[in-house]
Amino acid sequence: MKGVTFHSFCYSYFKVCLLVILLAYGSAEGDENSSQIAKTIIVNPNDARYYKTVQSAIDSIPLQNQNWIRILIRSGIYKEKVTIPADKGYIYMQGRGIEKTIIAYGDHQQTDTSATFTSYASNIIITGITFKNTYNIASISSLATPTKPAVAARMLGDKYAIIDSSFDGFQDTLCDGLGRHYYKRCVISGGIDFIFGYAQSIFEGCTLKLSIGIYPPNEPYATITAQGRQSPMDKGGFVFKDCTVIGNGKVKALLGRAWEPYARVIFYHSNFGDAILPIGWDAWNGKGQEEHITFVEFGCTGVGADMSKRVSWLRKASEKDVLQFTNLTFIDEEGWLSRLPIKF
Repeated sequence: MKGVTFHSFCYSYFKVCLLVILLAYGSAEGDENSSQIAKTIIVNPNDARYYKTVQSAIDSIPLQNQNWIRILIRSGIYKEKVTIPADKGYIYMQGRGIEKTIIAYGDHQQTDTSATFTSYASNIIITGITFKNTYNIASISSLATPTKPAVAARMLGDKYAIIDSSFDGFQDTLCDGLGRHYYKRCVISGGIDFIFGYAQSIFEGCTLKLSIGIYPPNEPYATITAQGRQSPMDKGGFVFKDCTVIGNGKVKALLGRAWEPYARVIFYHSNFGDAILPIGWDAWNGKGQEEHITFVEFGCTGVGADMSKRVSWLRKASEKDVLQFTNLTFIDEEGWLSRLPIKF
């Protein structure tokens, strides 16, 4: 090859191969800062050149990793439990879309052991993946199937961006456990406390979907959130901005109940279908301490947004008060979101 060195040829060949991979797998709305990605590995159980499971790809990442590594996950249903250990951060898991890349398992009984996906590490990005706990989904209309905690995902590290992904379950679907998290355009389905935890999170443009066929056994209603803020110093809270709440027409739900006495949940400019119970909220474990609970609805619309019959202790807040939580600075004072290797 006259005028072309072997190294330049290899580099050009590598770029062509990478372009083919990206076209085949798609990208997260344009990887604007993709130069930050040090390495890309692929999960494809039908090709011997690549990792066959999601967990084996994660296992290949070195301990104390400090460079963004992308895991491209081929379309398919991956029947496995997946864990990202605390010492393997800077992982970007990219699927083909919530209808195409699904990680599913049916473990149940305990919230701390049943999760299909668990992440302990900080600095995690997830796009285009469905995490599903299959227990009690297909048979939820049968009283013979007892309801038990069956977690789809546990998010336990700091600085997470979860974009265009889905969490599917029934009881305790998404454990938004610890850290600061940003969910955008995600779909979260369930029936009992299906978004719960202590984290400090913003859910923007997400769909919250009641997915039960009848009232669950031993429960008079469904519950969307169970937030666990424990003290006035705790920065935790769930903020739902421009979200949509939909049901199946057969069940009514509370927007939330207080898992801990200082629970904080804010719905801002969101749309509620007819699945929302008129009282809206329950003090639960904060009963008798309602003055500590921060449950807020501001500028919400839809049939279920009628606040005339809400609990008497529902917090009244001005738009100025609410904006300090709906602004991304609530979870991102130092600008970590803008430094991620994806555009969203």
